[in-house]
Amino acid sequence: MAKKSENYEMLLNKLKDIVNSMENNEQPLEESMKSYEEGVKLCNKLYTILNNMEGKINVLNNENEEVFGEEL
Repeated sequence: MAKKSENYEMLLNKLKDIVNSMENNEQPLEESMKSYEEGVKLCNKLYTILNNMEGKINVLNNENEEVFGEEL
């Protein structure tokens, strides 16, 4: 899981910077490979954050469905 100091937006901005740098061919091959590895790690962290948020949304939606179901 991402550290508390690492939020989704910050990680996404880091990934964008890596992509921009690689697209502009600003790095030698060895650095590009390191950047690619870092980008994959960032993607995994972002995916984990999104999955956790999706799980929380599903829980909230299920709780609300039960509340609405009881009122009918």
